[in-house]
Amino acid sequence: MANSARRIERVVATRNAASRLPEGLEPQILDPDAIDGMLPPGAVHQGIAVRAFPLEPLALEAACLPPDGRSVLILDGVTDPQNVGAAFRSAAAFGARAVILQDRKSPPLTGVLAKAAAGAIEIVPHVRVANLGRAIETLRAHGYLTVALEGEAELGIADALSPGRAAAIVVGAEGKGLRPGVAEACEKRARIPIAPSMESLNVSVAAAIALYEANR
Repeated sequence: MANSARRIERVVATRNAASRLPEGLEPQILDPDAIDGMLPPGAVHQGIAVRAFPLEPLALEAACLPPDGRSVLILDGVTDPQNVGAAFRSAAAFGARAVILQDRKSPPLTGVLAKAAAGAIEIVPHVRVANLGRAIETLRAHGYLTVALEGEAELGIADALSPGRAAAIVVGAEGKGLRPGVAEACEKRARIPIAPSMESLNVSVAAAIALYEANR
């Protein structure tokens, strides 16, 4: 509701919760049970529910160019809304400039994803592109250090990053990892060192560690 880019269609609230809303909003006052009945099973409303229009993605150039020192997070083939939402949360926590998704294979920014993001989709802009490899090449041509995260890479993430260069961190889905063409478009390939007893990290955790290193 505080995001000026977000168009609100309807707000419902209990009488007590309505007192917490920003000035200018006119919620429909309902009993808690009535709000329960309007929401999917298991949804927790805490007295307020909002129906909002989707956030429009930004163009790559508008969101990311020219580089300003902040990192960009690129998700390749990550389809689980909770993982995407958690990745947005990590991006917001470590000051990423944008999250880039592939048009056809990424989930919409709906309720489940928004809940996992804990407000981050209202803070970090998102970009949707038809071709991730081409987007990576564009960022690289404009000075971004593009880094593909791969478990089998020899270079550690801390050594792959360069002070003074904005990084574009590319992470893939668990299991499949990055597609070859996407990884090949990157300037460097790097890994996050983990114990040999564990094969991989959750994609949102890997994104958080890499974005922390880039921010540091």
